[in-house]
Amino acid sequence: MHRFGCVYWIIFLLHRASCYHDYYYNYTLDPVSRQLEEFRAEHPRPIGLLTTSSGEPVEIRDTVTLNTEIFNRNFHTELTSHADRERIQERLVHAKGVGAYGYFEVTNDVSKYTKADVFNGIGKKTPLVGRFSTSIQNLGGPELSRTLKGLAMKMYTKEGNLDFLCLQPRVYLYKDPVMFVPIVRSFRRNPRTNLFDFNMVWDYVSNRPQTLHALLWLQSDVGIPNGYRKMNVFPAHTYEIYNKHGDRYYVKFNFISEQGQDNLTNAQAMVISAMDQDYYSRDLYNAIAEKKYPAWRLEMDVMSLSDIKNIDYDPFDITRLWKEGTYHTIVVGRVVINRRVENNFKDNEQAAYNPANLVPGISGPQDFIFKARRMFYPDTQNYRLGVNHNKIEVNMPRYERTYNRDGVPPLRDNMKDAPNYYPNTFNGPVPYVEECRPKESLLILENQTEDLEPSNYFYHNVLENDAHRQRVTDNIASSLQNVVPSVLKKTLRVLTLTSTDLGRRVRSSLKALRAAAAKMDTAERYRRLAQCFEMNMNPKY
Repeated sequence: MHRFGCVYWIIFLLHRASCYHDYYYNYTLDPVSRQLEEFRAEHPRPIGLLTTSSGEPVEIRDTVTLNTEIFNRNFHTELTSHADRERIQERLVHAKGVGAYGYFEVTNDVSKYTKADVFNGIGKKTPLVGRFSTSIQNLGGPELSRTLKGLAMKMYTKEGNLDFLCLQPRVYLYKDPVMFVPIVRSFRRNPRTNLFDFNMVWDYVSNRPQTLHALLWLQSDVGIPNGYRKMNVFPAHTYEIYNKHGDRYYVKFNFISEQGQDNLTNAQAMVISAMDQDYYSRDLYNAIAEKKYPAWRLEMDVMSLSDIKNIDYDPFDITRLWKEGTYHTIVVGRVVINRRVENNFKDNEQAAYNPANLVPGISGPQDFIFKARRMFYPDTQNYRLGVNHNKIEVNMPRYERTYNRDGVPPLRDNMKDAPNYYPNTFNGPVPYVEECRPKESLLILENQTEDLEPSNYFYHNVLENDAHRQRVTDNIASSLQNVVPSVLKKTLRVLTLTSTDLGRRVRSSLKALRAAAAKMDTAERYRRLAQCFEMNMNPKY
C-alpha cells in the first residue's frame, strides 16, 4: 500500500496546483455556483484512491489509452460501457423536477377526524422527501412555461410511507381515467413537427370540455408561479379518513405557501426564461442553502358523512371546487423543506411517488381517477426503476416485511431465509386486525355528461375582477392565434357556452392580436421583443 500512498500524494499536489482560485469572487456567487468550491472546502484532500467498480485501484497510466493495448484498460472499458447505460426512462409527465428533504410537523390536534399517527401529537415531526416539477417539459426543458407545476412528497411515517401528489390548480383536468393518455399526448409535441401545437390542445379541450376548468386556472395569474416556493398546491382528490372510533370524514388537503402566493406575468416569465431556464430549481436550491427554508401550511377542508348526503353537487368530482359554506377548514400542521439532496439521480430521479401509499386512518379517495392510479403508478415505476423500486434508499419505508423477493436489484436482505409464501405455519410475517377501520364503503357513480358550470363559476366568481378576467382571455387568445379554423370555431363555441362574456372577450382579443401580427413578420416581432428585453436589462432606461 506504500506505492498507492505515494500516488495519492502526487495526485493531491497536482490537484491543488491546478485548482488555484481567487477566493475574492466567492462573495459574488450564489450557492448553486459555489457547490463545487464548497465540496473542495469540505474535503481539503482528494476523497480517496480512484478504483474500478470492483474495487481495483486505478494506476495513473491506465487513465490513458493512446498508443496502448486499449481493451486491456479496465478503467476505460468500464467508464464507457457505464456511460452507455447510465440513463433511465424519463417520466412521461413531470420529467423535469428538483428534489429536497424536510419534515412535517403537527401543529393542531386532529384526532377527532383521523387516527393516522403522522397527524396526531402536537409537535411530532416526520421526515419527508419532496419533488417539485413542471408537467409537460422534457428532462432538460424550461421551467417557466404556462403548464401545470407540482409537488410530490413522501412522508416516512411509523405506519408506512404516505405520499401526496399535488398540483398548483385546485382542480384536476379530467375525471375519466381513459382520458389520461389522450390529454397528455395532446399537450406534448406534434409527432411530425416535434413542436408543441395548440391545434392539438384546443382540439382535445373542445371535444372534452371538462378539461376547460383546469385550463382556465392555468391561463389565470396562478399559471406561472414565481418559483416553486411561492405556489399553493393541492392533491385534488377527496380523501376518506377515519378516527379511532371508526367515524368517517371526507377531506380535501391544501398545502398553502407560508412564503405567500406570488406569480409572474407573461413578460416577466419571458425575460427570466431568456436568462435562466432553470430559475425555479436554482431559486429552491439557493433558498435552502441560505437557510431560508420554504414551508407550507397543511389544511383540511372537512365534511362529515351526513354533509356528503345533503349537498347538491358531487364532492368527489375532482374537476370542480367544493361550494363555499358546505365544509369547514382546520389546520393540521406544516411542511418544511430544509435539506438539499446529496445527489440528484439518487434522491430525485429514483424517487417513486404513488398516491396509493396510504396509512391507517386514511382510507383514501373513492373516485375513479384514484382507483386507476392505484394500478398505473406502480406499473410505471416498475417500468422505470424495476420491481424492487421501494427498496431503493429514497423510497424505503421505516419498516417493511413482505413475501416479495428476487428480481432486478436492489434486493437489500431479500427477506433472508424467511418463508416466501403466505399463509404459512413457520412464523413468516402476519397481517394485523384494525377494529376501528370502517366496515362499509361508498359506491360512487360519477356523472358522464360534460358540465360547464364549474368553469363558469371560476370565471365569474374565483377570478376577482375584470382585469384578471381580461388577462385570462388574453392568454387564451394568444394560444389560439395559429389554430386552424375548424378547431378555432369549435373552441370559441365551447368558451361562449361556458360564458358569453368569456367568448366575447376571447374573440375581441384574438382579433386584435391577429391584426397586430399581420403588420409584421415573425422576425420583426422577435426583434421588438428583444428590444423590450434590452430596455428591461439596461439601467439607463
